[in-house]
Amino acid sequence: MEFHHVGIPTDQKRENESLVEGGKVWVTDADACPFHIEWLRFEPDSPMPDQLKTIPHVAYKVDDLAAAMEGQDVLIEPFEAMPGLKVAFILHDGAPIEFMQAC
Repeated sequence: MEFHHVGIPTDQKRENESLVEGGKVWVTDADACPFHIEWLRFEPDSPMPDQLKTIPHVAYKVDDLAAAMEGQDVLIEPFEAMPGLKVAFILHDGAPIEFMQAC
């Protein structure tokens, strides 16, 4: 498991946002930020859970998404966030944690 970014919910539009259509959420590229911050701006009708809309999350790269999620409190089942990247979210002590796997 390797740290990738911190995701912070915002209501402010940011430069170079990309839309994750299924989640109706605009995200910035954490790799473009020297501090590895990903800003998330949710559409009013976003189906994403409130925990993700209101609480910052930490994201980790994993080799095996299923293994990383085993025995965890699943917040969002795995989905393809963009071509070549599957993600899933768990809750750990009430905090959202993202797992990312290249596919």
